[in-house]
Amino acid sequence: MADLKTKFLGISSPNPFWLASAPPTDKAYNVNRAFAAGWGGVVWKTLGEDPPIVNVSGPRYSTLLSNDRRVIGFNNIELITDRPLQTNLDEMRQVKKDWPDRAVVASVMLPMNEESWAKYLPMIEDTGVDGFELNFGCPHGMSERGMGAAVGQVPEYIQMATEWAKKASSIPVIVKLTPNVASVVPPAKAALDGGADAVSLINTINSIMRVDYDSLTMYPTTDGMGTHGGYCGEAVKPIALNMVAEIARNKETRGLPISGIGGISDWRDAVDFLALGASNVQVCTAAMVYGFRIIDDLTDGLSSFLDDKQLTLEQLVGKAVPSVTDWQYLNLNYVEKAVINQDLCIQCGRCHVVCEDTSHQAITHTVNGVRRFEVIDSECVGCNLCVSVCPVDSCITMTQLTGGVDPRTGRAISKERLQWTAHPNNPMRKTD
Repeated sequence: MADLKTKFLGISSPNPFWLASAPPTDKAYNVNRAFAAGWGGVVWKTLGEDPPIVNVSGPRYSTLLSNDRRVIGFNNIELITDRPLQTNLDEMRQVKKDWPDRAVVASVMLPMNEESWAKYLPMIEDTGVDGFELNFGCPHGMSERGMGAAVGQVPEYIQMATEWAKKASSIPVIVKLTPNVASVVPPAKAALDGGADAVSLINTINSIMRVDYDSLTMYPTTDGMGTHGGYCGEAVKPIALNMVAEIARNKETRGLPISGIGGISDWRDAVDFLALGASNVQVCTAAMVYGFRIIDDLTDGLSSFLDDKQLTLEQLVGKAVPSVTDWQYLNLNYVEKAVINQDLCIQCGRCHVVCEDTSHQAITHTVNGVRRFEVIDSECVGCNLCVSVCPVDSCITMTQLTGGVDPRTGRAISKERLQWTAHPNNPMRKTD
């Protein structure tokens, strides 16, 4: 099996899978269970000043569910830790002592004054933690107090607070970025300018999940009133991947180490983040939905993938970044068309319906009076919609136009369609 050991900023862990700062890392009990299950590291739930904040006693989470009631996304209104600082420090010290081979990073959120950073960071570092993660991303509650995303949305504040953290500590500093910005590059550049050793992203996205259909109030509420929360989980992954890739490929931030966060549910998600520039990944929602034992699938899957590709973990990091570019540089002379494998087609007609109603009317429903779904090359623009809605894996594929002429139209057709025209199972073979 491929070696998954990592050294992120010099912080060793047996694998690149860390638990993100969140309820699963709120106390030693949870973290001990996570490490016993095999997680490589944790970012302890965000610490703040004493006295601790007060969280709501009521619904803190709401979910976006698929039709089969699978959790796609979480919304939460929970704030940073509501436990006394000393309790957290004592437990962090004990956990690091008991698990010296695991990464323990302290997430921190403090007011925008240098005195607070100078006071608290040395106290936290004294526990033996491996690094700090500065929470400049939380979009609810704490941002109303001038912290969290209120800092993360202002590059000048990011740089200033990062400089304070670096001055007050001697261990690596990771800056956690908010996605609630127009572009993630200026905040990442500000973190770099402030001396950050790495960035982590994304934090949660501003969101309201739905309304209560009986009372017609937002859902959930606390004593009849509700507020926007932070959205996370599987549904935010594409947003997170884009932001990771933007930092990894931009000349101003290229080379800045990245810890990837956002919707990582299985090993394929981890591959996506790593290949697009992250050096390790953090998981939260999937653990909250399925428990800590998902680490087995994450590590086994990633290790098997690396073996299959004959890659090391280090070689995978950033592998896909050179393929990411701006739209203006795409090759407009390159042409792909859809191809339907008639052997796999179950004749459901979804491809025809969506293409006919919402796209380019490029798929037949009958040929010579026989029910048959076939792509009309002259109308197909290669949009990939039919591939996206087809319920049969690999039944419809996109193929580069490579030559050949359709005798009916005189237009070029794909190599695969030429092969199908001659296929003995093609009912239209003689008349085509």
